[in-house]
Amino acid sequence: MKFLDEAKVFIAAGHGGRGCVSFHREKFIEYGGPDGGNGGKGGDVIVRCVPNLNTLIDYRYRQHFKAKVGGHGMGKNRTGAHGADAVLLVPPGTQILAEDKESVLFDLVEPDQEVVLARGGIGGLGNAMFKSSINRAPKFAQPGEPGAEFWVWLQLKLIADVGLLGLPNAGKSSFLAAVSAAKPKVAAYPFTTLHPGLGMAESSGQRMLIADIPGLIEGAHTGLGLGDQFLRHIERCAVLIHLIDCDLPDPAAAYKAIRNECAQYSPLMAAKPEIVVLSKIDSQTETGLALTMDTFTEATGITPLTLSSHTRQGIEAVLKATLALKESVRPAKNEADTIQM
Repeated sequence: MKFLDEAKVFIAAGHGGRGCVSFHREKFIEYGGPDGGNGGKGGDVIVRCVPNLNTLIDYRYRQHFKAKVGGHGMGKNRTGAHGADAVLLVPPGTQILAEDKESVLFDLVEPDQEVVLARGGIGGLGNAMFKSSINRAPKFAQPGEPGAEFWVWLQLKLIADVGLLGLPNAGKSSFLAAVSAAKPKVAAYPFTTLHPGLGMAESSGQRMLIADIPGLIEGAHTGLGLGDQFLRHIERCAVLIHLIDCDLPDPAAAYKAIRNECAQYSPLMAAKPEIVVLSKIDSQTETGLALTMDTFTEATGITPLTLSSHTRQGIEAVLKATLALKESVRPAKNEADTIQM
C-alpha cells in the first residue's frame, strides 16, 4: 500500500430541503387549510477515525465530498427526508487543519472518535407553519438553509510506540525489517526510504509499534529534505531509537547534528526519552568497535548499545531496553486496544 500523509479536500454539507406550499383538498371540503410540510435537514460531513488505516491514500484521487440535500416538504404535512451524511474515514493520528494549513480544527487520535466537520442546512418551513389568526391561508414557505462548504487539510501524524531516528543510511529500515514483518526497501545508499513506514515488533511477550522515517539531514527542521514533514511522524512516539552508523568518521558529530535538528523542530521532541544505538557493527573488529564506543561516550557522555541488523547481534538487547523505557513512559495497553497491523 502506498503511503500518503497529507491531503487537501473540499467538503460540502447538504442544503436543507424547501418547505412546501400546499392546501388540504378533499371531497366536500372546498377550502381546506394549509398542509405544506417542512423540508428535511441536509446531510452532515462527518470524519471518523478507524483503527485499520495508517495512510491517507484514499484522498489522493478523490478530493470532493458532498453530503446529500434534504428532501423537500410535501402536502398532507409530510416532512422531507434528512439528507444522507458524507463520512470520511481517516487513520488514528489525523489532524484536520483549516485551509490556511495552520489552524488545527480537530485532532483525531482514538479509534472510533468522530467529529461533525460541517453541518447540513436546516430544512425550510412549510406554509402550514405560518398559519395564524390573521393569515389563515399563507401562500409562502421557506427555502432550506445552505449547508457549510470549505476546503480543509488532512494531515497524518503516525501514532507509534517507538520512532526510529538517524541520518540517511543509518540502518533504520534494516532494523525495522529485522524486528518486524514490515518489508521496507533496503539498499546500501542514502535516502533509500522515501516514505514513513510502520512495523510491529515483539519482545518479552509485549508488542511495540515502530515508525521508521526517512533519514534526516542538517536543516531538516526548516523543511530541508522534507525533514519537517518526516519529523511530525515521531512527535507522538513514546520513545525514540537513535541509530548511528558506526562506520562514520565521527559518529558523535552525527548524533549531535540530529539532536540539534530535533531541538530546533520542537522542545518536546528534544525531551523525548531515547535509546542510542551504534548500528552496522558487523563491519568492525572488536578492537575498532571498542575504540569507536569509547570515543562516542567521551564526546557525548552516553554509552550506546550496539547492533547488527544483518547478523541480528544485539537486536534483542535493544528491543528489551526500548520496551523497558517505553513501559516507564506509556504503560502497556490491553490486548483489545492494541492497534492491528
